[in-house]
Amino acid sequence: MAEVGRVQVCDPGGLLPGGFWAAVAVWLERPQVANKRLCGSRIEARRSAALPSAGPERKERDAAGPGPQEGPEPGQGSPERDSNSRPGLGPEHEEGAAAGRGLQEGSPEGDPDSRAGLGPAQGTAGRGREEAQGWRPQVREQKEAAAAPPLAADPTQPPQTAGSQGEDPAANLDLIWDHFSKSLASGNSEMLAFLTGSREGSQPEAPHELDLILRIVIPKASPHSRLTAPRREIVVQDVPSGTATFLPLEEDVEGSVEVQMSNVYQVQLQHSEGKWFISVLIFCPERWHSEGVIYPKLTWLAEELLAKLARWSVENKKSEFKNTLSLISVMRYSRTYQELKEKYKEMVKVWPEVTDPEKFVYEDVAIATYLLILWEEERAERGVTAKQSFVDLGCGNGLLVHILCSEGEGAITPGDKTLFPDADWLIGNHSDELTPWIPVITARSSYNCRFFVLPCCFFDFTGKYCRRQSRKTQYREYLDFIQEVGLSCGFHVQEDCLRIPSTKRVCLIGKSRTYPPTGEVWMDEQRARYIHGRRGHPVSPPGKEHSCSAPEVAAGSAGHQDSPASLGSGTECVPEALPAEQGAGTQAAAVWLPGFQPREKAEPVRNCATLPRDFVDQVVLQVADLLLAGKKLNTASSQEGSLKTWNGGGSYSLAEVASELDRETLRRLKRECGGLQTLLRNSHQVFKVLNGRVHIRDWRQELQKEKRPAAKRSLSSEAFKTRLCWFFTHHPDGCVLPSSCCPFAHGPGELQPSQTSQKQRQST
Repeated sequence: MAEVGRVQVCDPGGLLPGGFWAAVAVWLERPQVANKRLCGSRIEARRSAALPSAGPERKERDAAGPGPQEGPEPGQGSPERDSNSRPGLGPEHEEGAAAGRGLQEGSPEGDPDSRAGLGPAQGTAGRGREEAQGWRPQVREQKEAAAAPPLAADPTQPPQTAGSQGEDPAANLDLIWDHFSKSLASGNSEMLAFLTGSREGSQPEAPHELDLILRIVIPKASPHSRLTAPRREIVVQDVPSGTATFLPLEEDVEGSVEVQMSNVYQVQLQHSEGKWFISVLIFCPERWHSEGVIYPKLTWLAEELLAKLARWSVENKKSEFKNTLSLISVMRYSRTYQELKEKYKEMVKVWPEVTDPEKFVYEDVAIATYLLILWEEERAERGVTAKQSFVDLGCGNGLLVHILCSEGEGAITPGDKTLFPDADWLIGNHSDELTPWIPVITARSSYNCRFFVLPCCFFDFTGKYCRRQSRKTQYREYLDFIQEVGLSCGFHVQEDCLRIPSTKRVCLIGKSRTYPPTGEVWMDEQRARYIHGRRGHPVSPPGKEHSCSAPEVAAGSAGHQDSPASLGSGTECVPEALPAEQGAGTQAAAVWLPGFQPREKAEPVRNCATLPRDFVDQVVLQVADLLLAGKKLNTASSQEGSLKTWNGGGSYSLAEVASELDRETLRRLKRECGGLQTLLRNSHQVFKVLNGRVHIRDWRQELQKEKRPAAKRSLSSEAFKTRLCWFFTHHPDGCVLPSSCCPFAHGPGELQPSQTSQKQRQST
């Protein structure tokens, strides 16, 4: 055995050893947080088991001293540890380990893959030990004839570890561990010592239990790693010894599933002389086989993984969000996403909008993948084969609808009615003003209608959402509000985190109701009371305000009027009949909530783009003169290679710049969104606004930055030399770049026609 990495951990907050076990839980349950080539993992079973001990024959050999072949090989032994080198965790430390603080690496507004880690004692009970012992005779009878390989032929199906098809994974874990612990007791003292973090030939200080976890590690499906299949591991957590050992499983020549001795590794927490250390150890480094995905190189374990575990162990962060893809099969998602990505990748090349095609195409592919898997599993739960129909409210460019329809899901195009009694699902993908109304529309469409919302912008029923709790982030508070709306409408609301390239990736799902169909009339009255209560409207007595018809509210588009499947704007629609589940005695009102103002079809542009060109040029020159007055001379090379002094200007805060502008100019800018800052950012050729301060842009630094994505490079190449260089025309020292390097024209003679304008003329 060998220690391949070791790092000291500073613990000013006193979070260890509990923080160590929370960090291990992240690597155990969310390995993709550290290893980006993994899609995730699935915990199949948890167990508690007695620590294996050496048999009588082995104990006699230990008493006689180690033989010539015993002990670690020269140069590969783990460092000597005295009695203080183990954590020596008492009951209070085990309690801390089980506490399982929440950890996150970012958030859904950063990295969603991190999750609240569970300590090793949490969730390990599973079934009782007596029940587990009762499984073993049956499993032993099946071992010879029915042991299955550790990997399923079809990764979308639940893999079988051992025993007959459909057998409880907990029984499989019992079987494998029973066989493995016997091999430890009969003579494999090196592995026994490695497992418990003790020296070769020594025994643990006191008998205790181990926590066993059977998990599947799932790699990302990729054209470059199609041969890498999911792999099973048994993870052995020894809390008193401060060790977590990862034992890969394989099928032997006889068809039995056993521990693979080659790729065994361990993370260990040690406490020595008042200091904490985390180490990564390899049982047999010379037999380590790295395939680059599930089992990376030893240097990665020693550097990347160890650094992350050390950092997570002392982070006192609590995740506000659910795990990524917690409600669906990660294996099915990985395979389906790769298939759809390959199928629709050509859309990136023909993307007609000015937005980043890779982000928007693959984001919708990921959302479609999630819904397809969610609906596939729903059909399996309900025992039906007919695919679900859906309505996408405020569907933007319609790409998500296109993908779902192409994959065989039925769509109902919204027309004049704003209730959808025939739809199975209502979707709100960044649906803006419609977001809080989608649970309401769903509830009133039919008892069997379900919803999926992916909130982005923060809207209440009649306008912008106003914050009420400063202790939460605005995003978390708004998600809680939409969840509250769903609950008030009678849904069991589930939350999940999507794997998409977006800062807003948490979705809310309403699949079932909290009340029976017979309670629809009463429940709809409660919905109406809740909606009116949000804005302080008086509530009519019972019987006078039952369920309301389709509203002016729901008729408002989410700002995507050009989409063929989005709702129309500004129409008040009353359906001919309400769903039967609501009862015949319900009365309809004209609107659900007065005061809603739908977005105008043509929104006024207030980003300074419509300001007169002369006015903008005047402000730019005035600000540039201010900055250049605070001279900051830089030396640069001219086109001929000689040194040239160039005034890079000073730096002023936005407030200082505003104080130099006249009152009428400021009044005019305040009518625009963002005001002065927006105008300066729009003039990005001249200025750079960073951390609230304005600078003259130095284009030498711009050209030294990292290469931009291909999509953005193509856009900038189309704009090459289509505008005059401001510095060439106005800067007292001219442009800092030679003409051949400057993306702007040094004089009218260099101007090129805009390719975008040419394309627009050709299309007309």
